[in-house]
Amino acid sequence: MAIEFVATEKAPVAVGPYSQGIKSGNMIFTSGQLHINPETGELLKGDIQAQTRQSLENVKAILKEAGASLEDVVKVTVFVTDIEKFSLVNEIYGEYFANHKPARSLVEVSRLPLGGEIEIEAIAMK
Repeated sequence: MAIEFVATEKAPVAVGPYSQGIKSGNMIFTSGQLHINPETGELLKGDIQAQTRQSLENVKAILKEAGASLEDVVKVTVFVTDIEKFSLVNEIYGEYFANHKPARSLVEVSRLPLGGEIEIEAIAMK
C-alpha cells in the first residue's frame, strides 16, 4: 500500500522532521496541530477557545488537502496543558463536531511544543 505525504500552505509547516499528514489507502492521519496561524507561523495568543478553533482549522485544512473532511474523522486526540479548560475546549470542539461525533481522547500534558496550550490530531477514513 502506497503512502502519500499530505502538505498544504493552509496549515502551519511542520516544526520538526515530520509531515502535516499521511494518507495510506483510505486512512488519513494528521500530525498534532498546535494553535499556529499558518499565515504568520506564530502561535495564536488569547483564550483557549480561539486556540482550539485554530488547531481545528489546521486539522481541517490538512484533511481537505487529503480529500477528506471532519465528517470522515473516526478518532481525535486532544492534548491540553490545563485540564481545567476542558469545558471551554468542548464548546468549540462541539461546533466542529456537532452531528458527527468521532471517538476522542482528551488528556492533560505538562508541556507542548513552542509553549502551546492545545494540540489536536485526527484519524480519518475516506
